[in-house]
Amino acid sequence: MNADKLLDAKGLACPMPIVKTKKSMNDMETGQVLEIHATDKGAQADLAAWSRSGGHELVQSIEENGVFKFWIKKG
Repeated sequence: MNADKLLDAKGLACPMPIVKTKKSMNDMETGQVLEIHATDKGAQADLAAWSRSGGHELVQSIEENGVFKFWIKKG
């Protein structure tokens, strides 16, 4: 999946992946996609809930070799 921006949040514990995602999204245009890489297991539920509450779309999420990858489209 193509992303407009990549956020590397690997090694960060909650709530930092969300904090960094929010900051990155603020710098993006509506409709752009942010790709996030995180290693915190809590990021799965946190990013899904944050996307919904912020009016964004969690397009896809996968786990690859212990790294959780998310693609969120700015709403």
